Amino acid sequence: MRSWAARAARLLPSPADWRPARRAPGRDLLAGLTVAVVALPLALAFGVGSGLGAQAGLATAVVAGALAAVFGGSNLQVSGPTGAMTVVLVPIMRGHGPSGVLMVGLLAGVVLVALALAGVGRYARYMPIPVIEGFTAGIAVVIALQQVPAALGVSGASGERVWQVAADAAVRFARDPRPVPLVMALAVAAAMLAGARLRPTVPFSFVAVVVATAVAEAARLDVARIGALPAGLPAPSAGFLDPGAVGALVPAALAVAALGAVESLLCASVADAMSVGERHDPDRELFGQGLANIAAPLFGGVPATAAIARTAVNVRSGARSRLAALTHAAVLAVIVFSAGGLVGRIPLAALAGVLLATTVRMVEVGSLRAVARSTRGDAAVMALTFSVTVALDLVTAVAVGVGVAIVLALRAVARSVRVEQVPLEAGDHGDEERRLLAEHIVAYRFDGPLFFGAAHRFLLELSEVADVRVVILRMSRVSTIDATGAGVLGDVISRLEGRGIIVLLSGIRPGHDGVIGRLGVAGHLWRDGLVLPDTPAAIAHARTLIGRTPKGVVAPLGPVRFE
Repeated sequence: MRSWAARAARLLPSPADWRPARRAPGRDLLAGLTVAVVALPLALAFGVGSGLGAQAGLATAVVAGALAAVFGGSNLQVSGPTGAMTVVLVPIMRGHGPSGVLMVGLLAGVVLVALALAGVGRYARYMPIPVIEGFTAGIAVVIALQQVPAALGVSGASGERVWQVAADAAVRFARDPRPVPLVMALAVAAAMLAGARLRPTVPFSFVAVVVATAVAEAARLDVARIGALPAGLPAPSAGFLDPGAVGALVPAALAVAALGAVESLLCASVADAMSVGERHDPDRELFGQGLANIAAPLFGGVPATAAIARTAVNVRSGARSRLAALTHAAVLAVIVFSAGGLVGRIPLAALAGVLLATTVRMVEVGSLRAVARSTRGDAAVMALTFSVTVALDLVTAVAVGVGVAIVLALRAVARSVRVEQVPLEAGDHGDEERRLLAEHIVAYRFDGPLFFGAAHRFLLELSEVADVRVVILRMSRVSTIDATGAGVLGDVISRLEGRGIIVLLSGIRPGHDGVIGRLGVAGHLWRDGLVLPDTPAAIAHARTLIGRTPKGVVAPLGPVRFE
Protein backbone atom coordinates (compact mmCIF):
# COMPACT_ATOMS: atom_id res chain seq x y z
CA MET A 1 0.00 0.00 0.00
CA ARG A 2 2.81 2.39 0.84
CA SER A 3 4.47 1.80 -2.53
CA TRP A 4 1.24 2.64 -4.37
CA ALA A 5 0.79 5.76 -2.24
CA ALA A 6 4.38 6.82 -2.92
CA ARG A 7 3.95 6.24 -6.64
CA ALA A 8 0.71 8.23 -6.67
CA ALA A 9 2.39 11.09 -4.77
CA ARG A 10 5.20 11.16 -7.32
CA LEU A 11 2.65 11.67 -10.10
CA LEU A 12 1.20 14.83 -8.54
CA PRO A 13 2.33 18.36 -9.52
CA SER A 14 5.07 20.04 -7.53
CA PRO A 15 6.31 23.66 -7.21
CA ALA A 16 9.31 22.70 -9.36
CA ASP A 17 6.94 22.29 -12.34
CA TRP A 18 6.40 26.05 -12.44
CA ARG A 19 9.97 27.15 -11.85
CA PRO A 20 10.65 27.59 -15.61
CA ALA A 21 7.64 29.91 -15.87
CA ARG A 22 9.37 32.51 -13.70
CA ARG A 23 12.22 33.01 -16.18
CA ALA A 24 10.27 34.49 -19.09
CA PRO A 25 6.50 34.49 -18.43
CA GLY A 26 5.93 36.94 -21.28
CA ARG A 27 7.22 34.45 -23.84
CA ASP A 28 4.98 31.72 -22.44
CA LEU A 29 1.91 33.98 -22.53
CA LEU A 30 2.61 34.96 -26.14
CA ALA A 31 3.23 31.34 -27.14
CA GLY A 32 -0.03 30.30 -25.47
CA LEU A 33 -1.94 32.99 -27.38
CA THR A 34 -0.39 31.84 -30.66
CA VAL A 35 -1.27 28.20 -29.99
CA ALA A 36 -4.86 29.16 -29.11
CA VAL A 37 -5.27 30.89 -32.49
CA VAL A 38 -4.03 27.72 -34.22
CA ALA A 39 -6.04 25.40 -31.96
CA LEU A 40 -9.43 27.14 -32.35
CA PRO A 41 -10.28 25.95 -35.88
CA LEU A 42 -8.82 22.52 -35.15
CA ALA A 43 -10.88 22.12 -31.98
CA LEU A 44 -14.02 23.12 -33.84
CA ALA A 45 -13.24 20.81 -36.76
CA PHE A 46 -12.43 17.79 -34.62
CA GLY A 47 -15.53 18.34 -32.50
CA VAL A 48 -17.69 18.39 -35.61
CA GLY A 49 -15.79 15.43 -37.06
CA SER A 50 -16.42 13.31 -33.95
CA GLY A 51 -20.16 13.80 -34.31
CA LEU A 52 -20.67 15.60 -31.00
CA GLY A 53 -20.44 19.08 -32.47
CA ALA A 54 -18.16 22.09 -32.31
CA GLN A 55 -18.98 22.82 -28.66
CA ALA A 56 -17.61 19.39 -27.66
CA GLY A 57 -14.34 20.19 -29.39
CA LEU A 58 -14.03 23.52 -27.61
CA ALA A 59 -14.91 22.00 -24.23
CA THR A 60 -12.22 19.38 -24.73
CA ALA A 61 -9.61 21.95 -25.70
CA VAL A 62 -10.38 24.06 -22.62
CA VAL A 63 -10.88 21.42 -19.92
CA ALA A 64 -8.48 18.71 -21.09
CA GLY A 65 -5.94 21.29 -22.26
CA ALA A 66 -5.81 22.92 -18.82
CA LEU A 67 -5.69 19.71 -16.77
CA ALA A 68 -3.07 18.07 -19.00
CA ALA A 69 -0.95 21.23 -18.74
CA VAL A 70 -1.05 21.13 -14.93
CA PHE A 71 -0.86 17.39 -14.28
CA GLY A 72 0.99 16.10 -17.38
CA GLY A 73 4.59 15.00 -17.59
CA SER A 74 5.82 17.50 -20.20
CA ASN A 75 6.45 21.23 -19.79
CA LEU A 76 5.74 21.98 -23.45
CA GLN A 77 2.95 19.66 -24.48
CA VAL A 78 -0.45 20.96 -25.65
CA SER A 79 -3.47 18.65 -25.44
CA GLY A 80 -6.96 18.64 -26.89
CA PRO A 81 -9.09 16.89 -29.52
CA THR A 82 -7.07 15.33 -32.34
CA GLY A 83 -7.68 13.79 -35.73
CA ALA A 84 -6.46 10.37 -34.68
CA MET A 85 -8.95 10.29 -31.82
CA THR A 86 -11.74 11.46 -34.09
CA VAL A 87 -11.18 8.40 -36.28
CA VAL A 88 -11.83 6.11 -33.31
CA LEU A 89 -14.83 8.09 -32.05
CA VAL A 90 -16.87 8.09 -35.26
CA PRO A 91 -17.87 4.39 -35.10
CA ILE A 92 -18.54 4.72 -31.35
CA MET A 93 -20.84 7.67 -32.04
CA ARG A 94 -22.58 5.68 -34.75
CA GLY A 95 -23.11 2.65 -32.52
CA HIS A 96 -23.73 4.14 -29.07
CA GLY A 97 -24.58 7.80 -29.56
CA PRO A 98 -23.23 10.83 -27.67
CA SER A 99 -23.54 9.24 -24.23
CA GLY A 100 -21.45 6.29 -25.45
CA VAL A 101 -18.66 8.61 -26.60
CA LEU A 102 -18.68 10.42 -23.25
CA MET A 103 -18.60 7.14 -21.31
CA VAL A 104 -15.76 5.81 -23.45
CA GLY A 105 -13.76 8.96 -22.73
CA LEU A 106 -14.27 8.67 -18.98
CA LEU A 107 -13.43 4.94 -18.94
CA ALA A 108 -10.34 5.60 -21.05
CA GLY A 109 -9.26 8.23 -18.53
CA VAL A 110 -9.56 5.70 -15.70
CA VAL A 111 -7.47 3.23 -17.70
CA LEU A 112 -4.78 5.85 -18.32
CA VAL A 113 -4.58 6.70 -14.60
CA ALA A 114 -4.25 2.99 -13.81
CA LEU A 115 -1.47 2.63 -16.40
CA ALA A 116 0.35 5.57 -14.84
CA LEU A 117 0.09 4.08 -11.34
CA ALA A 118 1.38 0.77 -12.72
CA GLY A 119 4.40 2.52 -14.30
CA VAL A 120 3.57 1.43 -17.85
CA GLY A 121 4.61 4.71 -19.48
CA ARG A 122 8.23 3.72 -19.84
CA TYR A 123 7.32 0.78 -22.10
CA ALA A 124 5.66 2.88 -24.83
CA ARG A 125 9.03 3.24 -26.54
CA TYR A 126 8.77 -0.39 -27.63
CA MET A 127 5.95 0.35 -30.09
CA PRO A 128 7.33 -0.67 -33.52
CA ILE A 129 8.10 2.29 -35.78
CA PRO A 130 6.50 0.65 -38.88
CA VAL A 131 3.22 0.34 -36.96
CA ILE A 132 3.36 4.00 -35.90
CA GLU A 133 4.12 5.19 -39.42
CA GLY A 134 1.50 2.92 -40.95
CA PHE A 135 -1.37 3.96 -38.73
CA THR A 136 -0.36 7.64 -38.87
CA ALA A 137 -0.59 7.55 -42.66
CA GLY A 138 -3.80 5.53 -42.42
CA ILE A 139 -5.32 8.03 -39.99
CA ALA A 140 -4.50 10.85 -42.39
CA VAL A 141 -6.37 9.09 -45.20
CA VAL A 142 -9.34 8.30 -42.94
CA ILE A 143 -9.59 11.92 -41.75
CA ALA A 144 -9.46 13.11 -45.37
CA LEU A 145 -12.24 10.67 -46.31
CA GLN A 146 -14.33 11.88 -43.38
CA GLN A 147 -14.22 15.42 -44.80
CA VAL A 148 -15.54 14.45 -48.23
CA PRO A 149 -19.27 14.96 -47.43
CA ALA A 150 -18.71 18.41 -45.86
CA ALA A 151 -16.30 19.46 -48.60
CA LEU A 152 -18.83 18.45 -51.27
CA GLY A 153 -21.74 20.05 -49.42
CA VAL A 154 -23.55 16.71 -49.17
CA SER A 155 -25.66 15.68 -46.20
CA GLY A 156 -27.13 12.27 -45.45
CA ALA A 157 -24.33 10.17 -46.99
CA SER A 158 -24.36 6.66 -45.53
CA GLY A 159 -22.16 3.60 -45.21
CA GLU A 160 -20.60 1.33 -42.59
CA ARG A 161 -17.02 2.37 -43.25
CA VAL A 162 -15.66 5.84 -43.76
CA TRP A 163 -14.62 5.09 -47.33
CA GLN A 164 -18.15 3.90 -48.09
CA VAL A 165 -19.60 7.16 -46.73
CA ALA A 166 -17.12 9.14 -48.85
CA ALA A 167 -18.04 7.12 -51.95
CA ASP A 168 -21.77 7.65 -51.33
CA ALA A 169 -21.16 11.40 -50.90
CA ALA A 170 -19.25 11.49 -54.20
CA VAL A 171 -22.12 9.74 -56.00
CA ARG A 172 -24.66 12.18 -54.54
CA PHE A 173 -22.46 15.12 -55.52
CA ALA A 174 -22.19 13.82 -59.09
CA ARG A 175 -25.98 13.71 -59.33
CA ASP A 176 -26.44 17.25 -57.96
CA PRO A 177 -23.11 19.13 -58.01
CA ARG A 178 -22.73 22.16 -55.73
CA PRO A 179 -19.27 23.61 -56.36
CA VAL A 180 -19.22 26.35 -53.69
CA PRO A 181 -18.43 24.13 -50.65
CA LEU A 182 -15.78 22.22 -52.63
CA VAL A 183 -14.08 25.42 -53.80
CA MET A 184 -14.13 26.81 -50.25
CA ALA A 185 -12.64 23.65 -48.73
CA LEU A 186 -9.89 23.44 -51.34
CA ALA A 187 -9.11 27.16 -51.02
CA VAL A 188 -8.74 26.92 -47.23
CA ALA A 189 -6.54 23.83 -47.54
CA ALA A 190 -4.39 25.43 -50.24
CA ALA A 191 -3.96 28.63 -48.20
CA MET A 192 -2.84 26.63 -45.17
CA LEU A 193 -0.36 24.50 -47.10
CA ALA A 194 1.09 27.37 -49.11
CA GLY A 195 1.21 29.66 -46.09
CA ALA A 196 3.02 27.09 -44.00
CA ARG A 197 5.80 27.05 -46.59
CA LEU A 198 6.05 30.81 -47.05
CA ARG A 199 5.45 32.06 -43.49
CA PRO A 200 5.55 29.17 -40.99
CA THR A 201 5.02 31.49 -38.02
CA VAL A 202 1.66 32.85 -39.27
CA PRO A 203 -1.45 30.86 -38.13
CA PHE A 204 -2.90 30.45 -41.63
CA SER A 205 -5.57 28.03 -40.44
CA PHE A 206 -7.13 30.83 -38.41
CA VAL A 207 -6.66 33.40 -41.18
CA ALA A 208 -8.16 31.12 -43.84
CA VAL A 209 -11.22 30.28 -41.73
CA VAL A 210 -11.80 33.97 -40.93
CA VAL A 211 -11.57 34.93 -44.62
CA ALA A 212 -13.82 32.05 -45.70
CA THR A 213 -16.42 33.04 -43.10
CA ALA A 214 -16.26 36.69 -44.13
CA VAL A 215 -16.70 35.79 -47.81
CA ALA A 216 -19.62 33.48 -47.01
CA GLU A 217 -21.31 36.23 -44.98
CA ALA A 218 -20.67 39.01 -47.51
CA ALA A 219 -21.76 36.97 -50.53
CA ARG A 220 -24.60 35.27 -48.62
CA LEU A 221 -23.36 31.89 -49.80
CA ASP A 222 -25.64 28.91 -49.30
CA VAL A 223 -23.26 26.74 -47.27
CA ALA A 224 -23.82 24.74 -44.09
CA ARG A 225 -22.61 26.44 -40.90
CA ILE A 226 -21.54 25.21 -37.47
CA GLY A 227 -24.68 26.66 -35.93
CA ALA A 228 -25.34 28.56 -32.73
CA LEU A 229 -23.16 27.69 -29.75
CA PRO A 230 -24.12 28.17 -26.11
CA ALA A 231 -22.33 31.05 -24.40
CA GLY A 232 -19.94 29.15 -22.15
CA LEU A 233 -19.26 25.60 -21.11
CA PRO A 234 -22.10 23.38 -19.93
CA ALA A 235 -22.38 22.69 -16.22
CA PRO A 236 -20.55 19.50 -15.24
CA SER A 237 -22.86 16.50 -15.36
CA ALA A 238 -22.57 12.74 -15.06
CA GLY A 239 -25.99 12.12 -16.57
CA PHE A 240 -24.47 10.17 -19.44
CA LEU A 241 -23.27 7.38 -17.14
CA ASP A 242 -24.94 4.02 -17.76
CA PRO A 243 -23.47 1.14 -15.71
CA GLY A 244 -25.26 -1.37 -17.94
CA ALA A 245 -23.32 -0.21 -21.00
CA VAL A 246 -19.86 -0.53 -19.45
CA GLY A 247 -19.32 -4.08 -20.69
CA ALA A 248 -20.09 -3.15 -24.29
CA LEU A 249 -17.92 -0.03 -24.17
CA VAL A 250 -14.81 -1.45 -22.47
CA PRO A 251 -13.13 -2.60 -25.74
CA ALA A 252 -13.62 0.86 -27.26
CA ALA A 253 -12.36 2.50 -24.05
CA LEU A 254 -9.22 0.36 -24.11
CA ALA A 255 -8.64 1.35 -27.72
CA VAL A 256 -9.06 5.05 -26.91
CA ALA A 257 -6.75 4.72 -23.90
CA ALA A 258 -4.11 2.93 -25.97
CA LEU A 259 -4.27 5.54 -28.71
CA GLY A 260 -4.17 8.38 -26.18
CA ALA A 261 -1.17 6.88 -24.42
CA VAL A 262 0.82 6.23 -27.60
CA GLU A 263 0.05 9.58 -29.22
CA SER A 264 0.74 11.56 -26.03
CA LEU A 265 4.05 9.84 -25.29
CA LEU A 266 5.20 10.16 -28.89
CA CYS A 267 4.26 13.83 -28.86
CA ALA A 268 6.18 14.35 -25.60
CA SER A 269 9.26 12.76 -27.19
CA VAL A 270 8.91 15.10 -30.18
CA ALA A 271 8.69 18.09 -27.82
CA ASP A 272 11.84 16.94 -26.01
CA ALA A 273 13.69 16.62 -29.31
CA MET A 274 12.63 20.09 -30.43
CA SER A 275 13.80 21.78 -27.23
CA VAL A 276 17.00 21.97 -25.21
CA GLY A 277 17.25 20.27 -21.84
CA GLU A 278 13.64 19.06 -21.69
CA ARG A 279 12.81 15.53 -20.60
CA HIS A 280 9.26 14.38 -20.01
CA ASP A 281 8.04 11.95 -17.35
CA PRO A 282 6.06 9.25 -19.23
CA ASP A 283 4.06 8.02 -16.24
CA ARG A 284 3.10 11.56 -15.21
CA GLU A 285 2.07 12.21 -18.80
CA LEU A 286 -0.30 9.23 -18.72
CA PHE A 287 -1.61 10.43 -15.35
CA GLY A 288 -2.30 13.93 -16.65
CA GLN A 289 -3.99 12.62 -19.80
CA GLY A 290 -6.06 10.27 -17.65
CA LEU A 291 -7.34 13.08 -15.44
CA ALA A 292 -8.03 15.21 -18.51
CA ASN A 293 -10.12 12.46 -20.07
CA ILE A 294 -12.03 11.82 -16.86
CA ALA A 295 -12.96 15.51 -16.57
CA ALA A 296 -13.65 16.39 -20.23
CA PRO A 297 -16.76 14.17 -20.63
CA LEU A 298 -18.32 15.79 -17.55
CA PHE A 299 -18.36 19.05 -19.56
CA GLY A 300 -19.54 17.35 -22.76
CA GLY A 301 -16.06 17.01 -24.26
CA VAL A 302 -14.66 14.23 -26.43
CA PRO A 303 -11.61 12.14 -25.45
CA ALA A 304 -8.37 14.09 -25.71
CA THR A 305 -4.72 13.44 -26.24
CA ALA A 306 -1.57 15.45 -26.86
CA ALA A 307 -1.49 17.16 -30.24
CA ILE A 308 1.79 17.11 -32.15
CA ALA A 309 0.93 20.07 -34.42
CA ARG A 310 -0.12 22.34 -31.54
CA THR A 311 2.84 21.23 -29.43
CA ALA A 312 5.21 22.03 -32.29
CA VAL A 313 3.69 25.51 -32.64
CA ASN A 314 4.07 25.97 -28.88
CA VAL A 315 7.77 25.09 -28.93
CA ARG A 316 8.49 27.17 -32.04
CA SER A 317 6.70 30.15 -30.48
CA GLY A 318 9.21 30.22 -27.63
CA ALA A 319 7.34 28.38 -24.85
CA ARG A 320 9.46 27.44 -21.87
CA SER A 321 6.96 26.12 -19.33
CA ARG A 322 3.47 24.76 -18.68
CA LEU A 323 2.19 28.33 -18.53
CA ALA A 324 1.99 28.41 -22.34
CA ALA A 325 -0.34 25.40 -22.60
CA LEU A 326 -2.42 26.71 -19.71
CA THR A 327 -2.68 30.11 -21.42
CA HIS A 328 -3.85 28.39 -24.61
CA ALA A 329 -6.72 26.79 -22.68
CA ALA A 330 -7.60 30.07 -20.98
CA VAL A 331 -7.74 31.99 -24.29
CA LEU A 332 -10.03 29.34 -25.79
CA ALA A 333 -12.25 29.62 -22.70
CA VAL A 334 -12.55 33.37 -23.26
CA ILE A 335 -13.58 32.72 -26.88
CA VAL A 336 -16.17 30.18 -25.76
CA PHE A 337 -17.73 32.64 -23.30
CA SER A 338 -17.58 35.77 -25.45
CA ALA A 339 -17.61 34.87 -29.15
CA GLY A 340 -19.88 31.83 -29.51
CA GLY A 341 -22.16 33.65 -31.96
CA LEU A 342 -19.33 34.49 -34.32
CA VAL A 343 -17.92 30.97 -34.16
CA GLY A 344 -21.33 29.55 -35.07
CA ARG A 345 -21.22 31.32 -38.46
CA ILE A 346 -18.14 29.41 -39.64
CA PRO A 347 -18.93 27.23 -42.72
CA LEU A 348 -18.44 23.49 -42.28
CA ALA A 349 -16.66 23.40 -45.65
CA ALA A 350 -13.99 25.75 -44.25
CA LEU A 351 -13.37 23.38 -41.33
CA ALA A 352 -13.21 20.48 -43.79
CA GLY A 353 -10.47 22.40 -45.61
CA VAL A 354 -8.57 22.83 -42.33
CA LEU A 355 -8.64 19.09 -41.73
CA LEU A 356 -7.70 18.27 -45.33
CA ALA A 357 -4.59 20.42 -44.97
CA THR A 358 -3.90 18.83 -41.58
CA THR A 359 -3.92 15.36 -43.11
CA VAL A 360 -1.37 16.39 -45.73
CA ARG A 361 0.93 17.75 -43.02
CA MET A 362 0.47 14.62 -40.88
CA VAL A 363 2.20 12.39 -43.40
CA GLU A 364 6.01 12.48 -43.32
CA VAL A 365 6.92 11.14 -46.75
CA GLY A 366 10.59 10.86 -45.82
CA SER A 367 9.80 8.66 -42.80
CA LEU A 368 7.50 6.44 -44.85
CA ARG A 369 10.15 6.06 -47.54
CA ALA A 370 12.85 5.25 -44.97
CA VAL A 371 10.74 2.51 -43.33
CA ALA A 372 9.75 1.09 -46.71
CA ARG A 373 13.42 0.81 -47.69
CA SER A 374 14.68 -0.58 -44.37
CA THR A 375 13.60 -4.24 -44.57
CA ARG A 376 10.89 -6.14 -46.38
CA GLY A 377 9.36 -7.11 -43.05
CA ASP A 378 9.12 -3.49 -41.86
CA ALA A 379 7.66 -2.42 -45.19
CA ALA A 380 5.07 -5.21 -44.97
CA VAL A 381 4.08 -4.28 -41.40
CA MET A 382 3.69 -0.61 -42.35
CA ALA A 383 1.66 -1.38 -45.46
CA LEU A 384 -0.56 -3.84 -43.59
CA THR A 385 -1.20 -1.41 -40.73
CA PHE A 386 -2.03 1.35 -43.21
CA SER A 387 -4.41 -0.86 -45.21
CA VAL A 388 -6.28 -2.18 -42.17
CA THR A 389 -6.59 1.35 -40.74
CA VAL A 390 -8.29 2.59 -43.90
CA ALA A 391 -10.34 -0.52 -44.68
CA LEU A 392 -11.42 -1.50 -41.14
CA ASP A 393 -10.51 0.54 -38.07
CA LEU A 394 -7.55 1.84 -36.09
CA VAL A 395 -7.85 -0.59 -33.18
CA THR A 396 -7.72 -3.62 -35.45
CA ALA A 397 -4.88 -2.03 -37.41
CA VAL A 398 -2.69 -1.52 -34.34
CA ALA A 399 -3.42 -5.03 -33.07
CA VAL A 400 -2.63 -6.60 -36.45
CA GLY A 401 0.45 -4.44 -37.00
CA VAL A 402 1.95 -5.14 -33.59
CA GLY A 403 1.11 -8.85 -33.88
CA VAL A 404 2.77 -9.21 -37.28
CA ALA A 405 5.78 -7.16 -36.10
CA ILE A 406 6.21 -9.49 -33.11
CA VAL A 407 5.97 -12.58 -35.30
CA LEU A 408 8.55 -11.20 -37.74
CA ALA A 409 10.87 -10.23 -34.88
CA LEU A 410 10.66 -13.68 -33.34
CA ARG A 411 11.22 -15.25 -36.75
CA ALA A 412 14.35 -13.12 -37.21
CA VAL A 413 15.70 -14.05 -33.78
CA ALA A 414 14.96 -17.73 -34.33
CA ARG A 415 16.72 -17.66 -37.69
CA SER A 416 19.76 -16.04 -36.11
CA VAL A 417 20.20 -19.09 -33.86
CA ARG A 418 22.64 -21.40 -35.60
CA VAL A 419 24.95 -24.24 -34.74
CA GLU A 420 28.64 -23.60 -35.26
CA GLN A 421 31.61 -25.75 -34.32
CA VAL A 422 34.29 -23.71 -32.55
CA PRO A 423 37.71 -24.55 -31.04
CA LEU A 424 37.98 -25.05 -27.30
CA GLU A 425 39.23 -22.04 -25.40
CA ALA A 426 42.58 -22.59 -23.77
CA GLY A 427 41.34 -20.87 -20.66
CA ASP A 428 38.63 -23.41 -20.07
CA HIS A 429 40.89 -26.39 -19.28
CA GLY A 430 44.39 -27.75 -19.75
CA ASP A 431 45.90 -30.06 -22.39
CA GLU A 432 45.01 -33.19 -20.45
CA GLU A 433 41.41 -32.05 -20.05
CA ARG A 434 41.13 -31.19 -23.76
CA ARG A 435 42.44 -34.65 -24.61
CA LEU A 436 39.88 -36.18 -22.28
CA LEU A 437 37.10 -34.14 -23.90
CA ALA A 438 38.14 -35.18 -27.38
CA GLU A 439 37.98 -38.82 -26.31
CA HIS A 440 34.89 -38.98 -24.14
CA ILE A 441 32.95 -35.75 -23.73
CA VAL A 442 31.12 -33.23 -25.95
CA ALA A 443 30.38 -29.68 -24.80
CA TYR A 444 27.75 -27.32 -26.19
CA ARG A 445 27.74 -23.60 -25.52
CA PHE A 446 24.63 -21.51 -26.05
CA ASP A 447 24.87 -17.81 -26.95
CA GLY A 448 21.68 -15.75 -27.01
CA PRO A 449 18.03 -16.48 -26.25
CA LEU A 450 16.64 -19.97 -25.69
CA PHE A 451 12.95 -19.28 -26.27
CA PHE A 452 10.08 -20.82 -28.14
CA GLY A 453 11.27 -19.51 -31.51
CA ALA A 454 14.65 -21.26 -31.27
CA ALA A 455 14.07 -24.09 -28.80
CA HIS A 456 13.10 -26.72 -31.33
CA ARG A 457 16.25 -26.13 -33.37
CA PHE A 458 18.09 -26.77 -30.16
CA LEU A 459 16.22 -30.09 -29.75
CA LEU A 460 16.95 -31.08 -33.36
CA GLU A 461 20.69 -30.39 -33.05
CA LEU A 462 21.23 -32.16 -29.75
CA SER A 463 19.18 -35.15 -30.83
CA GLU A 464 22.02 -35.91 -33.29
CA VAL A 465 24.62 -36.38 -30.53
CA ALA A 466 26.00 -39.93 -30.62
CA ASP A 467 28.89 -42.06 -29.32
CA VAL A 468 29.63 -39.96 -26.25
CA ARG A 469 29.31 -40.64 -22.54
CA VAL A 470 28.98 -37.12 -21.11
CA VAL A 471 27.37 -33.99 -22.56
CA ILE A 472 28.10 -30.64 -20.92
CA LEU A 473 25.50 -27.97 -21.63
CA ARG A 474 27.17 -24.61 -21.03
CA MET A 475 24.42 -22.14 -20.10
CA SER A 476 26.33 -19.07 -18.97
CA ARG A 477 25.71 -17.14 -22.19
CA VAL A 478 22.00 -17.85 -22.48
CA SER A 479 20.48 -14.36 -22.41
CA THR A 480 16.83 -15.40 -22.12
CA ILE A 481 14.96 -18.60 -21.41
CA ASP A 482 11.20 -19.03 -21.43
CA ALA A 483 8.86 -21.88 -20.55
CA THR A 484 9.14 -23.45 -24.00
CA GLY A 485 12.92 -23.28 -23.98
CA ALA A 486 13.08 -24.79 -20.48
CA GLY A 487 10.62 -27.50 -21.47
CA VAL A 488 12.63 -28.45 -24.55
CA LEU A 489 15.80 -28.43 -22.43
CA GLY A 490 14.17 -31.01 -20.15
CA ASP A 491 13.12 -33.08 -23.17
CA VAL A 492 16.67 -33.08 -24.54
CA ILE A 493 18.09 -34.12 -21.17
CA SER A 494 15.57 -36.99 -20.95
CA ARG A 495 16.39 -38.20 -24.46
CA LEU A 496 20.13 -38.12 -23.89
CA GLU A 497 19.83 -39.90 -20.55
CA GLY A 498 17.57 -42.47 -22.17
CA ARG A 499 20.51 -43.36 -24.42
CA GLY A 500 22.83 -43.76 -21.44
CA ILE A 501 24.52 -40.33 -21.80
CA ILE A 502 25.27 -38.34 -18.65
CA VAL A 503 24.20 -34.67 -18.86
CA LEU A 504 25.87 -31.86 -16.92
CA LEU A 505 24.71 -28.25 -16.77
CA SER A 506 27.17 -25.44 -16.12
CA GLY A 507 26.96 -21.70 -15.55
CA ILE A 508 23.19 -21.29 -15.20
CA ARG A 509 22.45 -17.63 -14.57
CA PRO A 510 20.51 -16.41 -11.55
CA GLY A 511 16.86 -16.19 -12.58
CA HIS A 512 17.15 -18.86 -15.25
CA ASP A 513 17.38 -21.54 -12.59
CA GLY A 514 14.02 -20.32 -11.28
CA VAL A 515 12.35 -20.79 -14.68
CA ILE A 516 13.87 -24.25 -15.04
CA GLY A 517 13.04 -25.23 -11.46
CA ARG A 518 9.43 -23.98 -11.46
CA LEU A 519 8.70 -26.11 -14.51
CA GLY A 520 10.18 -29.20 -12.82
CA VAL A 521 12.85 -29.51 -15.50
CA ALA A 522 15.81 -31.77 -14.62
CA GLY A 523 15.32 -31.53 -10.88
CA HIS A 524 17.31 -34.73 -10.49
CA LEU A 525 20.40 -32.99 -11.89
CA TRP A 526 20.44 -30.64 -8.89
CA ARG A 527 19.83 -33.53 -6.50
CA ASP A 528 22.63 -35.62 -8.03
CA GLY A 529 25.14 -32.76 -8.14
CA LEU A 530 25.17 -32.57 -11.93
CA VAL A 531 24.67 -28.77 -12.07
CA LEU A 532 28.05 -27.01 -11.79
CA PRO A 533 28.88 -23.32 -11.41
CA ASP A 534 31.23 -23.12 -14.42
CA THR A 535 32.81 -25.12 -17.24
CA PRO A 536 36.10 -26.06 -15.49
CA ALA A 537 34.11 -27.50 -12.58
CA ALA A 538 31.90 -29.40 -15.02
CA ILE A 539 34.96 -30.81 -16.83
CA ALA A 540 36.53 -31.89 -13.57
CA HIS A 541 33.31 -33.63 -12.55
CA ALA A 542 33.02 -35.24 -15.98
CA ARG A 543 36.51 -36.71 -15.59
CA THR A 544 35.40 -38.28 -12.32
CA LEU A 545 32.30 -39.72 -13.92
CA ILE A 546 34.21 -41.06 -16.91
CA GLY A 547 36.56 -42.86 -14.55
CA ARG A 548 33.60 -44.74 -13.07
CA THR A 549 32.18 -45.94 -16.42
CA PRO A 550 33.55 -48.55 -18.82
CA LYS A 551 35.40 -47.21 -21.81
CA GLY A 552 34.05 -47.50 -25.32
CA VAL A 553 34.62 -46.13 -28.75
CA VAL A 554 33.84 -42.43 -29.00
CA ALA A 555 33.89 -39.91 -31.84
CA PRO A 556 35.76 -36.67 -31.14
CA LEU A 557 33.43 -33.64 -31.22
CA GLY A 558 34.22 -30.00 -30.50
CA PRO A 559 32.02 -27.63 -28.56
CA VAL A 560 29.19 -25.99 -30.44
CA ARG A 561 27.91 -22.42 -30.14
CA PHE A 562 24.33 -21.27 -30.71
CA GLU A 563 24.15 -17.61 -31.65
